[in-house]
Amino acid sequence: MKFGIFFELSVPRPWTRDSERIVYENALEQAAVADEVGFDYAWAVEHHFLEEYSHCSSPELFLTAVAMKTKRIRVGHGIVVCVPEYAHPIRVAERTAVLDILSGGRLEVGTGRSATWCELGGFRANPDETKKTWDEYVHCLPKMWTQERYSYQGRVWSMPERAILPKPYQKPHPPMWVAVTSPGTEIDAADRGMGALGISYDPLPVQEKKLLEYRRHIKNCEPVGEIINDHCAALTFLFCNEDDKFAIKHGTAMFMQFGLLANQIVMCREAYPTKSYPSAGLLPAVRAQAQGPSDTAGVPEGVAIGDPERIVKTLKKWESAGFDSINFLTQAVEMIPQEQVLNSLRLFGKHVIPHFKREQPAQAAAGQGVAVGGVR
Repeated sequence: MKFGIFFELSVPRPWTRDSERIVYENALEQAAVADEVGFDYAWAVEHHFLEEYSHCSSPELFLTAVAMKTKRIRVGHGIVVCVPEYAHPIRVAERTAVLDILSGGRLEVGTGRSATWCELGGFRANPDETKKTWDEYVHCLPKMWTQERYSYQGRVWSMPERAILPKPYQKPHPPMWVAVTSPGTEIDAADRGMGALGISYDPLPVQEKKLLEYRRHIKNCEPVGEIINDHCAALTFLFCNEDDKFAIKHGTAMFMQFGLLANQIVMCREAYPTKSYPSAGLLPAVRAQAQGPSDTAGVPEGVAIGDPERIVKTLKKWESAGFDSINFLTQAVEMIPQEQVLNSLRLFGKHVIPHFKREQPAQAAAGQGVAVGGVR
């Protein structure tokens, strides 16, 4: 079992000159502590235009800063948006290679296609095209990373033969992941030999069902790259404190506040339902169930809020379900004071991590996965 810290970089109003700087500096300090206490991953999202919810529009810069402040933790794009209106595939290949070099081969490359109408509409991207463009990106990126020269003529982009430089430090290339939110994306990940990076907040039974489908499909995958990344990561919230009641009170408020912000975002499948973004018919129910930070319904199943003993029991359920990695959101619009977030991370490292079997130290995990044609 591996553990990661997951950054949205949410910035509460009212905004001042220092608001975003404080959030970024706090996040960098959290990443440094996570590195010290034994976390394996530091992930950063890519979002645009999402006021308060996420001000992380240039994750490659933030992750570079994380890499400079840490020694062993792996840095992950959670995700790179693979849509031409956001970034050309050549630029994605180049900047990820640079980040892998600067981090000493600690990069994980999560991919996806964005899910909010605010973002896709802001870039004038056609929602019907995003799954097709994502598929071309993930097939092309490993070749751009590994081939001395590369040319391509595809459906949505093309290039003449060129040397794409620099090359990643990891050999053959960084592990690749797919963000799993929409139904069926876990199968898309498995079929392409890519890790399933859970970034939704579904209950454990829902995520366990997706995991079983992923494991079934990846046995017969056609990998897009030269390694098969067969890891599955779930996402939940973390607030650990010596006082269980204190942790539940404040951690649940943070969890509810994040949910309130998330429920205000118009997802593409709600505003523009298509075959690529099918409507789940959940909008009325989600809006009706939206809760604020003052609601006290208790700790939802699978959420790592409480004292160390409670959190160990919670995470053992994820482990039993078959997940080999759990990533944690530890903050929402700075609701938890920074010193309490850092204390939570330190307690987790000291009292929770030792209860889980560790395959290998993070710094030795470069090139993790299965070589194509090889055996784990």
